[in-house]
Amino acid sequence: MKRFLQWWKGQPVLGISLLAALVSMCFVPPDAGYLSYCNRAVLIQLFCLMLAVAGLRSIGVFEQVTQNLLKRAGTVRRVGIFLVQLCFFSAMLVTNDVALLTFVPLTLLLFEEIDDEKSRIWVIVLETAAANLGSMMTPVGNPQNLYLYAAYQLHTTDFFRTMLPTGAVSYALLWELSAFLPKTPCTSKPHAAPKQIPRKPAAGYLLLFVLCLLTVFRVLPDWVCLIAAIAVGLLCNRKLFAQVDYCLLGTFVCFFVFVGNIARIEPVREFFADIMLGRELWISAALSQCISNVPAAVMLSGFTRNAKALLLGVNLGGLGTPIASLASLISYQFYSKAKRPKPLKYLAVFSAVNFGMLAFLLLIGWLQLGHSISL
Repeated sequence: MKRFLQWWKGQPVLGISLLAALVSMCFVPPDAGYLSYCNRAVLIQLFCLMLAVAGLRSIGVFEQVTQNLLKRAGTVRRVGIFLVQLCFFSAMLVTNDVALLTFVPLTLLLFEEIDDEKSRIWVIVLETAAANLGSMMTPVGNPQNLYLYAAYQLHTTDFFRTMLPTGAVSYALLWELSAFLPKTPCTSKPHAAPKQIPRKPAAGYLLLFVLCLLTVFRVLPDWVCLIAAIAVGLLCNRKLFAQVDYCLLGTFVCFFVFVGNIARIEPVREFFADIMLGRELWISAALSQCISNVPAAVMLSGFTRNAKALLLGVNLGGLGTPIASLASLISYQFYSKAKRPKPLKYLAVFSAVNFGMLAFLLLIGWLQLGHSISL
């Protein structure tokens, strides 16, 4: 029991999704219908993308690019702007989790020599928001986008037409908030010299990443990408298989089972469908605050065909509470383990920025949807 509680504490979202799936199985016993629940393409694409990104990160590609860009930074404001921009744009391709795993530790390193706790907290909070907002701009930026893009069979133009307006506003907001950083001179630089990037593994990981993008955009079948991912992992670095987030994959499977079963219980299905009708944006954003936006996307997709509103709702719903997007917890964990942390101050700034942006962007999204037709 002690081990189980420790596991539950370490993986609360997976634990909740597993419990939800088991409870739903009491009402809909396992049968042949279960085989249609899981979206195989989403699981394969997630696995391959995580393997490719883990490979690129393992050979120092992201760190070297970052250090080269930061060489021109001369003030705290410029450092902060660089880092926030890096999180926003890199998250579009390598996911919000990887962006924060890469740049938040570098931020803490840079601020070790800068005696400005207010700026340190401000930069990390903005980095977190930037990663969550930047990742919503592409189908591969985060797991919920990858899932919804495949589940609704969205056209690429429809996806970008839905996400670009609010994304552009969020980018402008981040610029304005970055301007609050002081122009204090900054001479701090990364301490470690950039290591040589091995060419053959880099070529293999980049090729796999391109194959992942082609698979997401339905140019290649998913089984081709899966074979390529396994081959690259075996040839380049077998330890990469251990770096794949299997808990995330398990969470998807559990919610696939839960949603599939719920959809087969007629009164429950009608209840959710009625509540969701016309309120997809608000309900998905609100539910994300409690269970995070990835499971919210999987759960609610079974009860609405309004892909635009759901897509916007779960992505904007990544702002708000620290658990609204699990990527936000990455930043908090790094900060709380740094030298001289002030967790309460961090959470206060985080809440003010996130809930402020959430309210404003939800209004923008609502106005945008008011002039659109559901997909």
